[in-house]
Amino acid sequence: MLDRVPFNKDEITNAGEYPPFFPGFPPAKKFATPITPKENIQALYRRELPLWIPLSTDSRLFAPRVDPDNIARCLVLEANGLSPEEMVGGKDKHGIDWVFIPQAGGSMVVPGNPVLSDANDWESVIQFPELDSWDWEGSIQANKAGLESDERAMTIWIQTGLFERLISFMDFEGAAIAVIDEDQKDAVKALMDRLADMYIDIIGRYTKAYNPTTFTLHDDWGSQRSPFFSLETVMEMVVPALSRVVQGAHDNGLNFDMHSCGKNELLVPAYIAAGCDSWSGQPMNDKAMLFEKYGDQIILGIEADIAFTPETTAEEAAACAKRFVEKYGPTMAEKPVLCSAMMASPIFTETLYEESRKMFN
Repeated sequence: MLDRVPFNKDEITNAGEYPPFFPGFPPAKKFATPITPKENIQALYRRELPLWIPLSTDSRLFAPRVDPDNIARCLVLEANGLSPEEMVGGKDKHGIDWVFIPQAGGSMVVPGNPVLSDANDWESVIQFPELDSWDWEGSIQANKAGLESDERAMTIWIQTGLFERLISFMDFEGAAIAVIDEDQKDAVKALMDRLADMYIDIIGRYTKAYNPTTFTLHDDWGSQRSPFFSLETVMEMVVPALSRVVQGAHDNGLNFDMHSCGKNELLVPAYIAAGCDSWSGQPMNDKAMLFEKYGDQIILGIEADIAFTPETTAEEAAACAKRFVEKYGPTMAEKPVLCSAMMASPIFTETLYEESRKMFN
């Protein structure tokens, strides 16, 4: 249990800044906290009342170049980031070619030439990496000092999850058909089980190499308007393998965060069934409904109730933070939430921190 430390106004004096969570995002204000942000987030995941409502910026994302996916996807977040000349894409860990799309700020597999047209052929077509050949020791040495000096919780991820990986092999149309085609479903399940084996192996290596706090699997399941598939389909086709990956993270002492974009509120029971500890989701999801219905079963990332712009006044930002604390603070021990505030006004984060510190202590 955390010791209840009374709030001191000096905590919100300028203690510096944390680097941006993502490239191009603003830096985050650093507070003079009585415990580290990592310790506070860990309390949340233990379903213990934290000392303040954790913000998304209390974590850092780590994506090492040792995994070829991070180079192919053009999102390497470590001591040796990508140079401008490297921002082109490349081959992922399965040898699939990705190309960087500057307008989108990310990479995609060039569509129209999938390496796998029938899921039944996956064993003879899909290549799997030799993880022992990755330069783990070089990566550890390059990043050791930066990781040890950071007080935030560290999230490490695999950018291409189970269904997204199937898309990378088959293109979207082929993947969408394969998960409902009776002639391919057994092969898809076997492929996802093999992917789960690989992810569990990587999680174990990540844990030994970098000592992360949380493992995130990036697997988008929906569009802006609706899920890609029914709850019944994802429960049958994806959740068994996903459950194994979640258990692999838990076996290594890590929290498991599901990163799954899209209007996926109908699929939240699948995240819960798989054992996921948290899911932030995008703002188009009905977070109020999800909080009431599932808040005691999964940690939700919830946004402020206004969109922050350069015109947002300090009074508006402070009032918004107070509403957030008043709404979610009283039930934090039973229905814990993370505040998704990577683009929020500094006044919002200061007020949220101060008001929740006072309420919880």
